Amino acid sequence: PKLQQCVWWCGCVCVTCVYAFVCAYLLICTYICVCNSRKDVITVTPWLAPVVWEGTFHTTLIDAIYKMQNITVATTVFALGKYVQFLKDFLESAEKHYMQGYRVHYYIFTDQPEAVPTVTLGASRSLTTLKIPSSNRWQEITLHRMERLEKLIETQLTNEVDYIFSLDVDTKFYGHWGVETLGDIVAVIHPGYYSTPRDDFPYERRSESQAYIPYGKGDFYYGGAVIGGRVEKVHKLAKTCRMQLDVDKANSIEAAWQEESHLNKYFLYNKPTKILSPEYLWQDTKYITPDIKIIRFSQVIKNYAKVRPNP
Repeated sequence: PKLQQCVWWCGCVCVTCVYAFVCAYLLICTYICVCNSRKDVITVTPWLAPVVWEGTFHTTLIDAIYKMQNITVATTVFALGKYVQFLKDFLESAEKHYMQGYRVHYYIFTDQPEAVPTVTLGASRSLTTLKIPSSNRWQEITLHRMERLEKLIETQLTNEVDYIFSLDVDTKFYGHWGVETLGDIVAVIHPGYYSTPRDDFPYERRSESQAYIPYGKGDFYYGGAVIGGRVEKVHKLAKTCRMQLDVDKANSIEAAWQEESHLNKYFLYNKPTKILSPEYLWQDTKYITPDIKIIRFSQVIKNYAKVRPNP
């Protein structure tokens, strides 16, 4: 019996070692691929975080890594007021392109639960509707996003999911969005500023704000429409930004671009471990430049005067 136990134990150790070796090997292969396959764009940051573009990742290799981990991805969406009209296209397109083959749990924050459309979800996909108050200012809706994200993680997601993305609802998936986007803390380059000089980024420039970034500082201008990463890392991000937003509110200051300004301040001192190219956040109104080989996720055309509660 002791010999059998020893053989069993050694077998378990060997399987564990092989698993770890395979994961490490695949990660190295993937990293080399990310860093070297595109010469026309930035594929790695000065702090060695990969920037994900078409042609910089191998889907089969990455899927082999994450399929073994049996992960769950939470995905939050805020659909308040007239923005609820964008939910159907968002969900239907997500079911075609977003994290296919993985467990996904959508969390829909809305003031109109009855207006959430019925969409056929794939296997291992689920949806929870969370009712929250509306607002007569769109700025207030964005200002409370970090607070609601923080509380959702604390009350429902800790130990339940592995990764989380918070995505804008007035968007649509047009192409593959998979586990190549996962990382400890993930940011997306804003499509309006990825070729803009740093000092022209719309950072918060008033030193009175907690979101203040002085001229000469900063790496990229990150879009607030996509926030992601490991659930504990996103919780830290959301909590920090919420605390900074609270300080600004107490001082009667509203940052230039609300939570997006605070997000950029956070990423200045807490570098993203993975950055998504503008393929993962485009704008339907924007001309497609030669370096954009595919549009995966894009903000749809809309009349802001008709969908926002205020200018």
